[in-house]
Amino acid sequence: MPELAYPLWLLALPLALVPLWAWARPHSLRVSGLGGTPSAAAGLRVSAVLVPAVLEALAIVGVVVALARPQHIEHETVRDSDGLDILLAIDTSGSMRAQDMGRGLTPLSRLEAAKQVMRAFAEARVEDRLGLLVFGEEAFIQVPPTLDSDTLADFIGDLRLGMAGANATAVGDAIAIGVKHLKDLDAPSKLIILVTDGRSNAGTVEPMDAANAAKALGVKVYTIGVGTSDIDQRTLSAVAQVTGASYYSASNLNELAKVYADIDQNEKTTAQVHEYVHRDELYADWLWPACGLFVAAQLLSATVLRRLP
Repeated sequence: MPELAYPLWLLALPLALVPLWAWARPHSLRVSGLGGTPSAAAGLRVSAVLVPAVLEALAIVGVVVALARPQHIEHETVRDSDGLDILLAIDTSGSMRAQDMGRGLTPLSRLEAAKQVMRAFAEARVEDRLGLLVFGEEAFIQVPPTLDSDTLADFIGDLRLGMAGANATAVGDAIAIGVKHLKDLDAPSKLIILVTDGRSNAGTVEPMDAANAAKALGVKVYTIGVGTSDIDQRTLSAVAQVTGASYYSASNLNELAKVYADIDQNEKTTAQVHEYVHRDELYADWLWPACGLFVAAQLLSATVLRRLP
């Protein structure tokens, strides 16, 4: 994109008015004729005297812009190594509609609170690949880990209650499917951040069996219990401990945001990214035309448009 290296030079643009001011000063042009009224040709010549002043003014504009050093800048990002692979696992069962996560008297459902914090977390982890896992009565990968944070944010925003079944919570299946998806990826560190407000009461895989599989494959599982009741804290804590992660509880939006901030601090990205800046100087595109305009103004002033004393 075009930028100016020294934009303060543009403050000198009013200097372009100097040639016009000089032309506007009283001057005379001797005209011979039989009567007292100047001919049309003479009037045209008087007006034409303004041309060199206009050319000089344009030349000054060109020089000033050239001094401001316009450049075309391109930024190139080179990734030397990948960051973390993270799956954001979210419970969308019916109990996540409970309006107990708001600030003060403002109601906010557990699902909406989780969506807000997950989007902010995803937008901050620009060097890592993040994906979305949805679970309820069943579990599935909604978005595979990606660097496209805008697309991920859109899918998080589209989350709705019951999209994976509204009447039960398959925590073990969610962990197992997340681990199965992450195990074939080549990131140096892989983790699942799982949010639920209940206990595992559906699916075919027990949470601890899934946790042991995660440990064997080097996947950390952070677990977060949201809301104020019916949370199987014992199981969620054991899952996190087995995989080398942590269990958190959050009863409102502020606490949930602090949980994700803590995970963000504990799990620093391993990506190595270098940014290179390419600059194409554009000052010559202004300077050489300015010089041409100035030379043309001087030639016209000295020849066909010379002002007579």
